[in-house]
Amino acid sequence: NGVLNAMHPLRRLACSRWSFLLNIRAPSVKTFSHKSQKRQFNTSSSHMTIMPAWVIDRYGSNSVLRYTKNAAFPIINYPNEVIIQVHAAGLNPIDVSMRGGYGAASMAMKRDPLNVKQSGSEFPLILGRDVSGVIMECGLDVAPVYFKEGDEVWAAIPPWKQGSLAEFVVLSANEVSKKPKCLSHTEAAAIPYVAATAWSALVNTGGLTMDNCAKKRILILGGSGGVRTFSIQMLKAWGAHVTVTCSQNAERLVRGLGADHVVDYTAGPVEGPLRALEKFDLVLDNVGGATESWALGLLKPWCGAKYVTLVTPFLQNTDRLGVADGMLQTGVTVAAKALKHLTKGVHYRWGMFAPNGLALDDISEMVDAGKICAVVEAEFSFSQVPQAMLKVEKGHARGKTVVTVP
Repeated sequence: NGVLNAMHPLRRLACSRWSFLLNIRAPSVKTFSHKSQKRQFNTSSSHMTIMPAWVIDRYGSNSVLRYTKNAAFPIINYPNEVIIQVHAAGLNPIDVSMRGGYGAASMAMKRDPLNVKQSGSEFPLILGRDVSGVIMECGLDVAPVYFKEGDEVWAAIPPWKQGSLAEFVVLSANEVSKKPKCLSHTEAAAIPYVAATAWSALVNTGGLTMDNCAKKRILILGGSGGVRTFSIQMLKAWGAHVTVTCSQNAERLVRGLGADHVVDYTAGPVEGPLRALEKFDLVLDNVGGATESWALGLLKPWCGAKYVTLVTPFLQNTDRLGVADGMLQTGVTVAAKALKHLTKGVHYRWGMFAPNGLALDDISEMVDAGKICAVVEAEFSFSQVPQAMLKVEKGHARGKTVVTVP
């Protein structure tokens, strides 16, 4: 029925993530009836029409953030949706970029494919891509065996949906998973977005699985950010040999997460030291730029090796050229690069975030099994969301920054 199976037996795990997190304590829990004969789907009580949230009314710098107590309360529009009471919300670099309008053209098309709504209809826009909280209400197609009111859950919120810097958020049940039992909401909200991005790049695009990853040689370029640090842990849990490039002051961190070999990019160009190593089965590129000119030469030729980059021009193209021309330009670019490198015996791919509740089910098991750890670096109150956003923008964090509400 399209609803994810989140009932895997959970094992003991910890989780790691290096972006910013906001812990939000909502007011007392409301109970919603599933037996009303006056509505087609479950929808929220009529008296709950507004909620507190941080919103933006236009794109711009940090000054566009606005706190309001009158944000529209989310409602269930489809029978497979759930309303989550937010206990903790995570901030990522994508939130800073979206605040400035990055990807606006593509997100507008995703929200309104037929272009029925007027320009600017996405405002007021709520940021926040990670959520950990409690289910308040379920649509009629969400079977109790999967989710029910009161379940503790986590999710990575797609960029085209309203985010988690609010008291409540509505999501498809396919995007939601049971929160790891061993984590608090604050810890849990540190993981979903980077986990979903890493899973999409390594599993969906790179073709890696728990069963085929053992003894594969993986290179992660730029290894001290959120996606990279999660990737190290997941790959090591699956038995891969992981080489990472990072700064000297991050070496202790990535080694502590399990990296087998570390190359310090502050000591000079990393191309030479990497070429001296045995070739790799997969390269995950978080750096971009001129890296592509030499990194594909580090792969094993004619062995199915893949180069997966998370630095793509897709959203920039659609913002600059419009959706149609931008997608055309993107298609031409990726096809040309893929064909060029295929003739050399390696596969060139782009990796992108994709919401995936089923992936979070597996990650929950890994967390509860103690194979992935979560790091929270600092805490802010919900009133300090602008300060938390600035910290993400500066990019100084080594762990998750948490915003709590007294």
